[in-house]
Amino acid sequence: MQLKWKLTFIAGLAAVGAASAQEQVIKIGHVAPLSGPQAHYGKDNENGARMAIEDLNARGMTIGGKKVKFELVPEDDAADPKQGTAVAQKLCDAKVAGVVGHLNSGTTIPAAKIYNECGIPHITGSSTNPALMKPGYNTSFRIIANDNALGAGLASYAADTLKLKTVAIVDDRTAYGQGVAEAFKKTALAKGMKVVDEEFTNDKATDFMAILTAIKSKNPDAIFFGGMDPQAGPMLRQMEQLGMTKTKFFGGDGVCTTEIAKLSAGAKTLENVVCAEGGTSLAKMPGGLAWKARYDAKFPGQYQIYSPYTYDATMLFADAMKRANSWDPKVYIPYLLKSNYQGVTATIAFEPNGELKNPAISLYYYKDGKKTPLN
Repeated sequence: MQLKWKLTFIAGLAAVGAASAQEQVIKIGHVAPLSGPQAHYGKDNENGARMAIEDLNARGMTIGGKKVKFELVPEDDAADPKQGTAVAQKLCDAKVAGVVGHLNSGTTIPAAKIYNECGIPHITGSSTNPALMKPGYNTSFRIIANDNALGAGLASYAADTLKLKTVAIVDDRTAYGQGVAEAFKKTALAKGMKVVDEEFTNDKATDFMAILTAIKSKNPDAIFFGGMDPQAGPMLRQMEQLGMTKTKFFGGDGVCTTEIAKLSAGAKTLENVVCAEGGTSLAKMPGGLAWKARYDAKFPGQYQIYSPYTYDATMLFADAMKRANSWDPKVYIPYLLKSNYQGVTATIAFEPNGELKNPAISLYYYKDGKKTPLN
């Protein structure tokens, strides 16, 4: 009896092994800062991609007649361009089938060249600098509005709705910060606003007293900041310390987070923030609220901003592979470009250069410390 049980057990193991051997593992890379001051963005992005991988595997997929299992390969670029290119090469060497990322334009732009050289597509749901698409790589895709849309939308609101006349502009000298600041400036000037000062900082700084003191002397109606929330939070605190409590504060999606309320440490100037992000608010996304409820159950307290987009990016890869009957990038990239995918964030289709068709933007302000849609 014991011998019979052992033989049955061994046969069962063999069957499981054979089934596993027949299952094709498809690796999807994900890159974002998982260390340093922007790690909260990166973890949120990774969570979105991981949630999609779990959903795909729970659903079960067959591609080209073969049962497949998706596997996430997460990497940390620390928001550093050099580390970003090193990680991109690492993923190329690992022969991943696609990459979700990167988070920052400053890391995505140089990494895009690496991915193009090794023929691997990448989809970003957060890198917004228009320069990403200038080289014309057929491996680069973006599923969020770019800086031209974000900057123009904020400047139009400042000039047309709030009737502001003067603005000071600060950027962090990153590809993202400079790009969104330039887009804002261009539209602001076209709308008749006057730029009374331009200042620069970096994406590691926390002391802005000298910059803000110089700006205060010009008495602008508003400050536009091109950068991320680890700098915007302290900047808002220091604006309050300097008595700049009536100065509006504009920023792109880099400051449009839940974390900025914590980073500004209860500063009254948070109430003066108007920020923009690509896409519609969660409440207006096709599957936004239901998806967010599932996300919060899996990753309580970790939601920031871009995870719905990394979720959709991961799903887009699987959808294109399914339609192409192949996980080989050379075969499925043309299908990716022809996507018409109903995602959580929107119905996703691409322009010939890989930009999202008909991108939306949303404006937000902060009421009682909570991010609240304006439109």
